[in-house]
Amino acid sequence: MSKIKETALYPPVKAYLQALGYEVKGEVGAADVVACRGQEPPLIVELKLGFSLQLFHQAVARQRVTDSVYVAVPRWTGRAGWKAFKANVGLCKRLALGVLSVDVHSGSVQAHSDPAVFQPRKMAAKKAALMREFAARDGDPNLGGMSRETIVTAYRQAAEKCAQHLAAHGPCRGRDVKEATGVARATEMMRANHYGWFEREGGGVYALSAAGRAALGRSAG
Repeated sequence: MSKIKETALYPPVKAYLQALGYEVKGEVGAADVVACRGQEPPLIVELKLGFSLQLFHQAVARQRVTDSVYVAVPRWTGRAGWKAFKANVGLCKRLALGVLSVDVHSGSVQAHSDPAVFQPRKMAAKKAALMREFAARDGDPNLGGMSRETIVTAYRQAAEKCAQHLAAHGPCRGRDVKEATGVARATEMMRANHYGWFEREGGGVYALSAAGRAALGRSAG
């Protein structure tokens, strides 16, 4: 997208609101756009070239004047642009802000959400998964804010228990590893070999791989 100014957003937004029966004026008080229709509360639009913390601050401040507050930004481009735009629309919904996108070349305006009190829908499956992981994890092996790649999960802890048992006792049957470590899914985990730590020797017997020995060495270090 070529470099544009925020003022380029105003004519399309004004035309869009006029088509809905509003009288529209720019730069009224602290607001970029103010629109009035009959006896309804005023509608305010904040114009920006992209989503930013400043835009959210300004829009939330306008909610002290009216519940009908929108933000208007240029239409996104590409898959990455749509992904970021969709995430910001979700944030606006949580803040009870409406969202307009503007195609400055064609002059088209699209409403993606309207101002409304947001009632988040809880996802029972995600909550259950979160609590299972919390309960299954031994101790507190991670620092909040760590990189995702280095986080120790309950699954990794269980795999390490299996690997440590094989390191100490040599190749073992899956059920023996299960009984010794208390890892209920020991056989399944060694068969899946997610980390590459195990080698199947036949007859339900598993041994520690070179990668498994190296991983235990790093953990010990």
